[in-house]
Amino acid sequence: MKKNLIKALAALALTPAMLLAGCSADGNGDTPEETSASVSDGAANDGNSTDAGEDKSLQNVLDSGKFVLGLDATFKPMGFTDEQDNIVGFDIDLAEEVCSRMGVELVKQPVDWDTKEQDLNAGKIDCIWNGLSINEERQEIMNLSDPYMKNDMIFVVKKDSEIATQADLDGKAVAVQSGSTAQEILNESGLNITATELATNVECLQQLDLDLVDAVFLDSVVANYEISTTGKDYAILPDGLSPEEYAIGFRKGDQALRDEVQKILSEMKADGKIEEISTKWFGSDITTIK
Repeated sequence: MKKNLIKALAALALTPAMLLAGCSADGNGDTPEETSASVSDGAANDGNSTDAGEDKSLQNVLDSGKFVLGLDATFKPMGFTDEQDNIVGFDIDLAEEVCSRMGVELVKQPVDWDTKEQDLNAGKIDCIWNGLSINEERQEIMNLSDPYMKNDMIFVVKKDSEIATQADLDGKAVAVQSGSTAQEILNESGLNITATELATNVECLQQLDLDLVDAVFLDSVVANYEISTTGKDYAILPDGLSPEEYAIGFRKGDQALRDEVQKILSEMKADGKIEEISTKWFGSDITTIK
């Protein structure tokens, strides 16, 4: 009896250790450290091409066979939805050619311009390529390409408006796209105006057509295209605010992808493809690509 009691107590003493051993493994026999490392590796590739210091941004695109471009699909003529519900534009034509030379498919993904940076960092898109103006904040949070086009920020009014110069805007209502550098510039201008912030430039111009605002502050590239293609009676004030440049925005760590796109654009400039695309949309090569 005494011997049997000792054996029973010894068996009970082993039970906690055995339970601990069972808790430390998953169905595949991994330890907690191995399981944690596995989860961490999966999260690191979600919207971030860097793995243990290695930039896989270009290889990830090549492996997937898709290059996802984020845009405001109302931003004429850079990237917009036409009457056949196709996304077209100058930036789209550039990106299509870049993707053709990379051997991947271009995926055009409309995004909310106000939250475009979140979509980029979350890995929903590979770049923002849609008349993206360069400013200090974007240079800090994104990996920008070299500038590829110049742009001016200007005021548009109706042709029969009494507003003839910037001084006449005093006390007036001005529409501007929310989340744009135009909004930032207008807010910092010190002008005595009431800013009406809307989701797209299309909505801003519609407000002007309906006499709900007195002027629209937007990119000259957009305004000139709208005037030349729609025939609407708009006038551009002679004094704008700030000249800008457009660039393509990539995630901060995606240097390999950024450099490959930049290299291909330079090749397109050298062989005349850039001039061909720019002439189609603007009548001449107005790009600054080198």
